[in-house]
Amino acid sequence: MLQTIVNGHHSFSLEKEDGPLLINNAPAAIAIQKNKSGIISVLLDGKSYEAYVEKIDRDAKEVKLRIDDQRFTISIKEPIDQLLRQMGLDSALGKKAEALKAPMPGMILKILVQEGQEIKKGEGLLILEAMKMENVLKAAADARVKTIKIAEKTAVEKGTVLLEFE
Repeated sequence: MLQTIVNGHHSFSLEKEDGPLLINNAPAAIAIQKNKSGIISVLLDGKSYEAYVEKIDRDAKEVKLRIDDQRFTISIKEPIDQLLRQMGLDSALGKKAEALKAPMPGMILKILVQEGQEIKKGEGLLILEAMKMENVLKAAADARVKTIKIAEKTAVEKGTVLLEFE
């Protein structure tokens, strides 16, 4: 059984084995069809909906949909996720931010964060100049900056640890 959470607060269980799809343990008549333009037509219990998939994040197990100009974020919890949560081990599911290493040799032009700062996934961390181009290195996950290992106007080699996270 899958547990889904829509927009962070509406929870639904989904189950399909040999019989019909069950939503919250009740049978649901559903037909889903995807057309060439990426729109998904859904017929659910006699009602028709058109959905557009904006983003699928397999690591976070999230799908972002748009239905009638409303946006929905659907989080999916598989049985293993549910079991780990029951055991209090769900923090093991979160992606930990690894140390940021220089992807190529270059010069650190600007550090955009400070030690102890909370950062969000996708946030700019520093600017690395390489081959006459400025590259903004971004956070791979939500984290807190533990240590800044380099200084501005410092040359670095590929693989040099630049920032550590906690």
